[in-house]
Amino acid sequence: MRRVPVPALLLCGTLTLAVSCGWGGDGGETGAAPGAPTGVTAAAGSATSVHVMWNAVSAEAGVSGYEVYRGRTKIKDVPGSEHMVDVTRLRPSTAYVFTVRARDADGRLGPPSREVRATTPAAVAADRSAPSRPDGVRGRTTGSRAVQLSWEAATDDRGVVSYDIHQGGTKIHSVGGTQTATVVTGLRPGTRYSFTVRARDAADNVSPASTVVRLSTAAGDDDGRGTAPTGFRAAARSEAGAHYLDLSWVPPRADGEITEYEIQLDGRPATSLVWGGTVPRGKASYSFYLGREDGVRHRVRIRAKLPDGTWGGFSAERTVTTGG
Repeated sequence: MRRVPVPALLLCGTLTLAVSCGWGGDGGETGAAPGAPTGVTAAAGSATSVHVMWNAVSAEAGVSGYEVYRGRTKIKDVPGSEHMVDVTRLRPSTAYVFTVRARDADGRLGPPSREVRATTPAAVAADRSAPSRPDGVRGRTTGSRAVQLSWEAATDDRGVVSYDIHQGGTKIHSVGGTQTATVVTGLRPGTRYSFTVRARDAADNVSPASTVVRLSTAAGDDDGRGTAPTGFRAAARSEAGAHYLDLSWVPPRADGEITEYEIQLDGRPATSLVWGGTVPRGKASYSFYLGREDGVRHRVRIRAKLPDGTWGGFSAERTVTTGG
């Protein structure tokens, strides 16, 4: 059986979710504004605050900062090296809409992200009791650039609304009050880090810090297995004389939403796949057209763009044959 490449225009034209294809070109006009941030999420941190987070826009865009909007009003300027912010001084029991825009060094603004919504919980009168300290905090490294953290749920007489994750003395992320695990990405290889977790209630009372978890990332680059999609499957399917490739995988665990993937076919980038709506969490799948010729062998693998803007590791490679 012989191996032939899939025609570039044919594959690119059939991927309806793709935003770019990996053959030639410079990916856009020189001097274009940055793209819209993806993976934007918003979650109430207390009765008067919301934690907004987004995926970093590609470094090639030269992003110098981000602007965060509540409705149509700009409320925050955030440095380009950060991709999260706590919006404070909000009203309890109120629904809010947020968007984020990227800005380059020349001051050009990209388009707004998709809208995300969050509702602050009701205020609790005269609540001065902080949640208990999160216990059982554990962690492990997943290669040279990421760690996984987990902890036992804290308790509070009115309920835990969120957990704050601190790196050293700096808050780096928040997760919802029902979540007891997270993944921190964008770390440096061969570096020792210290992490703690604090619980927060609706009245903004914050628990004492958990015990410190100290972890050292692996030195140098690695194969990225800790940030690669798992359970990757590929199967060739024939229908009415045409051949299709059916893919499925489990997204990697990450500190935020995974909205973009790169599919490689026969050792070269085939396309970037972007979810514009609801992001799959348990299992993702996608299919595309391969051609009409029988007996063509293809190798395929996939990787995810992590919330910090870097690419994770590649999945295991699978081989399929059309008409086989």
